Amino acid sequence: MRDPVTSGPGGPAGSAAGAAADDLAFVVTGRPRPGRWVAILGAAFLAVWLAYTIIVNPNLHWDVVARYQFDGVVLEGLWVTVQLTLISQVVGIAIGVVAAVMQLSDSPVLRTVAGAYTWFFRGTPLLVQLIFWFNLALIFPEIGIGIPFDGPKLVSWQSNALITGFVAALLGLSINEGAYMSEIVRAGIQSVDPGQREAGASLGMSNRQVLTRVVLPQAMRVIIPPFGNQFISMLKTTSLVSVIAGADLMTVSQHLYLANFEVIALLIVASLWYLVLTTIASVAQHAVERRFNPAGAPPPLHRRVLGNLRPGRGGGRGPRPAKTVERTAEKRTAEKRTAEKKTAEKKAVEKNTTEKGEAK
Repeated sequence: MRDPVTSGPGGPAGSAAGAAADDLAFVVTGRPRPGRWVAILGAAFLAVWLAYTIIVNPNLHWDVVARYQFDGVVLEGLWVTVQLTLISQVVGIAIGVVAAVMQLSDSPVLRTVAGAYTWFFRGTPLLVQLIFWFNLALIFPEIGIGIPFDGPKLVSWQSNALITGFVAALLGLSINEGAYMSEIVRAGIQSVDPGQREAGASLGMSNRQVLTRVVLPQAMRVIIPPFGNQFISMLKTTSLVSVIAGADLMTVSQHLYLANFEVIALLIVASLWYLVLTTIASVAQHAVERRFNPAGAPPPLHRRVLGNLRPGRGGGRGPRPAKTVERTAEKRTAEKRTAEKKTAEKKAVEKNTTEKGEAK
C-alpha cells in the first residue's frame, strides 16, 4: 500500500507536476502598440506648436492681458457673474423641485401646468427669453399689486425702473434653469424604489415628510451629476447677459474693448476667468458626488490625468503591467498548492482511520 501523502498531489509526484505546470505558465504582457506612440508624439508636437504659436504671437498683446486680468472693473464684472450664477441656480432648483412634484402629482391640472411650463421654457431660446424680460415694459408699463381684473392697485412700480439688466438676467436665467432642473429632479425621484415611499407612509409620515426625509436624500445620487453639469453650464451661459447690459464679466469686457480696441486681449481675459470658475465648480462637483455616492463616483481628476499619461494604470484602461500579472499568477498557484495539500492530508487521515477500524 502506497502512502497517499507521499504519492498524492502534495508529495514529490505532486511537486514535480506543479513544477512542470510552472514551466508551462504564461506571462501576460502588454501588446506592442506603435500606433499609440505615434499618436502620442503627434499630439505632443501639436500641443507644443500651438503653445509656442500662441505665446510668441505679437498680435495677442499679452501685456494688455496681464494689465486687465486683475483690473478693478473686470473683477466687478466677475463678481456680478458669480452672483448671477449662484442666485439663478438656487431659484432654479426651487422652481425645479416644485415643478417636478407637480408633474408627479395625481392631479391632472397640476401635471398639465407643470408640463406646459417645462415645454415652453425648454423649447424657446434663452437669448429670446432674456430680451423679452428686459423689454417687459413694452407689454406692462406698470407692475403693481392689487385686485385683479382691472381693480384698484395697492402698490405699483414703473417697469423700466424695476426691471433693470440685472433683474431681467435673474428672471431669464432662473426661470429657464427651473425648467431643466424639473426634469432632472423628476428623474431622480422616479429612480427611488416605490417601496421606500410605502415604508415611509407605513411609519405614519406625511407626504411632505416622505418626500423630504426618504425620497429626496436617496434621489440625490441621481440628481447631483446632471446638477453639477447644469451649474457649470450656468456659469458660461451668464455671458448671454451681455446683450441686455447685465454688467457681468462679458459685458464689462465688451465695454473695455470697445473703448481701447483690444478685442482679442479682453476676450482672453474673460476666457481665463471663465476657465477658473468652471475648474473650481468641477472640483466641487466631484467632491459632492463622492459625498453622496462614494462607490459610483469617478476617480479624482489628477488620477485620471496620470492614468491617461501612463497606459495600463488609469481607470482600468489598457492591459495590466507584466509584474502585476506575474504576482497574481504566483499567488493563485500558491493558493492552489495549499488547497491540494490540505485535501491530500485530509484524505490520508480518513484512510488511516478507516484501516485502523477494520483491523480492530
